Amino acid sequence: MQRLDLIKQKIIPAARRISDLEEMVKYKFEYLVMLQVHLAQLMYVTNMAHANRKKLILHADLIQGMRSDEHGAQYLCQEIKPDGIISTHAQVLEMAKKRNVLTVQRVFLLDSQSLETSLRVINSVRPDYIELLPGILPELIKEVYEATRIPIFAGGFIRTPDHVLQALDAGAVAITTSSKVLWKTKF
Repeated sequence: MQRLDLIKQKIIPAARRISDLEEMVKYKFEYLVMLQVHLAQLMYVTNMAHANRKKLILHADLIQGMRSDEHGAQYLCQEIKPDGIISTHAQVLEMAKKRNVLTVQRVFLLDSQSLETSLRVINSVRPDYIELLPGILPELIKEVYEATRIPIFAGGFIRTPDHVLQALDAGAVAITTSSKVLWKTKF
């Protein structure tokens, strides 16, 4: 099920630490990303986000103490109940889709080979969104969107408002960023 218009915000703040998440919940963002978290802290961060009427997207690959596989994804979906999951692993995203959890496939573009491989996996999994890293490559944002027709989040090395605007102009629907300066900038 594609959720093309689900996320309306242009900046999706990403927390590297719980203290970042505690700060993010004070902003008017609907969606937040938790990048690195320990398994024992998952319920705490999810409850904090939900108590503040925020939707939390967890990065399954960066959860310390949990394998990023279909069993880990099943645990996340059934017990932790995030609003979304980010992963580079197809089996994690497929399990999340079965549980009707928003899916974001994270893609690292290193060269043309990684692009080809990523496009094959994306077209097989059909996630709700693609997070493209590095996000400062406007021509690749266009290319990946045209090849998949799946909305793109741009992330990684987006450091200035100009970088944000370039990515959005290239077709990204939103920017994922841990930059507190960009969290506070209006777009």
